[in-house]
Amino acid sequence: MPSIRNQKDFWAGVLFVAIGIATFVYAARYSLGTAARMGPGYFPRILGILLAVLGGIVALRALYVPGPRVPRFHWRPIVIVLGSVVLFGAIVQPLGVALSTVILVVVASAASREFRAREALISGIVLAALAVGVFVVGLSLQLPIWPGQP
Repeated sequence: MPSIRNQKDFWAGVLFVAIGIATFVYAARYSLGTAARMGPGYFPRILGILLAVLGGIVALRALYVPGPRVPRFHWRPIVIVLGSVVLFGAIVQPLGVALSTVILVVVASAASREFRAREALISGIVLAALAVGVFVVGLSLQLPIWPGQP
């Protein structure tokens, strides 16, 4: 068996194959139908097959075409970003969308080695205004904008 010459593409291909197979298996719960009268399982099964085939092609190509190695995995950014999303979910009701969004952006920005508090704060304020405009005003979601609002 040839050795893996492009680890990034190989593992991406393996991931595509796994997700494609999982999609196909999950979609098997639904009726397939026919090409003329597609059932609810038709499109997900076709997508699962196509994704698995594409993943197989990418993984096989990685055995012959050289490429970069997979870089070292960094846990810190993942933990910080996921933690900031969990924090947002916990504080959005008591603190409101505007303040919670600013906190989310500032905390998630801290995951980067290039973190600058001022830039993160400005980005947070702009994104908070956008979030309020889209979700509270535009979509009329029943979320408080500021702390203390019902």
